[in-house]
Amino acid sequence: MVIKQATEQDFAYAFSFIEKLWDYNVYDKETVKSVYKEVLADDKSFAFFLCDEKGNYCGFCHGSFFPTFWMSGSTCYLASIITDEKYRGMGYGRLMVDHVKELAKERGCKAIILDSGMQRKAAHAFYEKYGFEKSCYGFELVL
Repeated sequence: MVIKQATEQDFAYAFSFIEKLWDYNVYDKETVKSVYKEVLADDKSFAFFLCDEKGNYCGFCHGSFFPTFWMSGSTCYLASIITDEKYRGMGYGRLMVDHVKELAKERGCKAIILDSGMQRKAAHAFYEKYGFEKSCYGFELVL
């Protein structure tokens, strides 16, 4: 497995993962592309793919680093993580979270946080098996 830093040329792959992760949303491809470029340009963000030895894109991950009073220091927010369906259960999700963990440690983060849709029961089991603990309810207010 290879961690491949996301580039602008990888947008089509990223978009295909984004559409699968939040399949209840309808996306404007150009708007998402603009956000993708912002993430790539932001030194407080990361985006990468997990590829196999043949160059197949197996997973996508993105997040950001920010200071919080809650942790009294830097925190890593794991915003998106998805493994392609045909590669699930093979340890690829663990490889991506392991990489995020290393990035967070390099930045001096005190925690990695994430949220996950209520319906994503298999993802929740994966996070708990990895060592994440349920710590709060997530809420959103769409503007």
